Amino acid sequence: MDTCPTNGKQFVEVQQATVRFAGDSGDGMQLVGSQFADIASLMGNAIRSIPDFPSEIRAPVGTLAGVSGYQLNFGDEEISTPGDSPFVLVAMNPAALKVSLPDVQPGGIIIVNQDEFAPANLAKARYPANPLEDGSLAGYRVIPVAITQLNEEATRPSGLSGSQRARCKNFFALGIVLWLYDRRVQPVLEWLMTKFRKTPEVMAANGASLRAGYNFANTTELFRVHYHVAPAQLPKGRYRRVTGNEALALGCIAAAHQVERCLVYASYPITPASEVLHELARHKEFDVRVIQCEDEIAACCAAIGASFAGAVGATGTSGPGLALKTEALGLAVMTELPLVAINVQRAGPSTGMPTKTEQADLNMALYGRHGEAPLVVLAAATPADCFPMAFEAVRLATRYMTPVILLSDSFLANSAEALAIPDPDRLPDLRVAAPTKDTPNFAPYRRDAKTLARPWAIPGTPGLEHRIGGLEKEDVTGVVTYDAANHRRMVEQRARKIAGIADDIPPAKVEGAPSGDLLMVGWGSTYGAIAAAVRQAQAEGRAVSHLHLRHLNPLPRGVESALRAFRKVLVPENNTGQLSAYLRSQFSVPIRPLTKVEGRPFLIRELRQAIEETLKHE
Repeated sequence: MDTCPTNGKQFVEVQQATVRFAGDSGDGMQLVGSQFADIASLMGNAIRSIPDFPSEIRAPVGTLAGVSGYQLNFGDEEISTPGDSPFVLVAMNPAALKVSLPDVQPGGIIIVNQDEFAPANLAKARYPANPLEDGSLAGYRVIPVAITQLNEEATRPSGLSGSQRARCKNFFALGIVLWLYDRRVQPVLEWLMTKFRKTPEVMAANGASLRAGYNFANTTELFRVHYHVAPAQLPKGRYRRVTGNEALALGCIAAAHQVERCLVYASYPITPASEVLHELARHKEFDVRVIQCEDEIAACCAAIGASFAGAVGATGTSGPGLALKTEALGLAVMTELPLVAINVQRAGPSTGMPTKTEQADLNMALYGRHGEAPLVVLAAATPADCFPMAFEAVRLATRYMTPVILLSDSFLANSAEALAIPDPDRLPDLRVAAPTKDTPNFAPYRRDAKTLARPWAIPGTPGLEHRIGGLEKEDVTGVVTYDAANHRRMVEQRARKIAGIADDIPPAKVEGAPSGDLLMVGWGSTYGAIAAAVRQAQAEGRAVSHLHLRHLNPLPRGVESALRAFRKVLVPENNTGQLSAYLRSQFSVPIRPLTKVEGRPFLIRELRQAIEETLKHE
């Protein structure tokens, strides 16, 4: 612990920190949280962040249902989750305090906007008494700040109306936290100059509020300590902060470029997948075509049509939309056309909880089609991992002429971390040899001897005319037929094509010892929490390892031998045990599911407890 020579306050070095901004859905918590994340990235910290949105478009102001939050975990070492428990909570009203308080670390710092703790707001949050006065927060370091009043004073010279100035108070809160963690305000001021260049009075008001919050924290006696987190020792390279949805879009763009085909993304807006559509729409300069369709069925069919025409066809949705796309996915299987279908899962069934996370669409991805319709199923593990997995989805779809379902979820979609920007010159060449008018003995279902993929024949090319559609085709010739033996042969060939992809993907890789007492198996967004919990257990001498599956159909080679090398297998997932059942059906190995269906991801401490309980009960 050091003393800051400029103001006599204590200056503390910490390895990592977790901060949460929480307020009403109109308080701008996502905005200032993302700005804090950007600054942490600029200062070289490893980061993971997650916003938390209310499901209602506009819940009543000040109510528990309307609380919106943004949590950031940043440090000088590897960061794999947004943090179990924030050490610092900024609560802009009583409802934000009540919703977030159960997660705050004991002894943590709670900065509250005391101006909002009026009787009416306390009643909306269902507080029988003011928690700032009744002693219920004795276990925390509570710092009440008159944020509304101080923001009003700081922004008065801007000339904006009172209601407009009130909207700046989120930047006052950001200024406090920037000082608390020894962050500079200049990058935010520069961002404000760009963001509000057409409304200089708004820029000035937000900047004034930001500086006022920073200076308040620096001069008041309420804050006696501020903290510093050193830069992380990241591998050398160029980085940018991305959310999972941004990484999905960028991965599709990069892969289509390597295929040397236009990318056509057809989608119907749906939470939490809409940002993929929005992000792709910003990049038309990379030969991207975006179609916002009238419904999910039309979107999937449009993407299939784009693939038939020679483009990389892709579509995206969330759970309810994937259900609507299933018939068209069967069409893509029958026509054997490349298609990437991104499913950003959310809590269901039906509308469920649209802004909350879940992993309950695995069974639908594996089995949810009419007839024998095998296809590839992939799952991204982290926000940054969405980039290579989108790239992989395009690679497999175009190389094997098959639809590919890529699973993400709301947690990954909205979380953010640093992505190491790949060298474009080192990306694999994904070009597919296409038949031409000079191709001898062309037939639409004359398969490649290695991949069993049929040729990607572009319509309109002389000599490559062939039938297309959902009816069964004759082997090689592609004419419509109802012959029983041919149907069996085509079904078997489509299945062998998908199964053979196991030879073209990395084998199962166990993180840790290849055998031991316990193997934690995960897929998708459980990666961060499992990896952290396993590392902690290994540091304590536990014989625990981790296997994470990114390829779910077909499964990688070596999964069965990895499962059998451990005395116990535990599978955490945000559903009722779908991967556990899938692995048991494939390998008949005893597996214990660990399920969580609460619309929230696993915490590291929950998995640590599960590890200890599993090892204890022999």
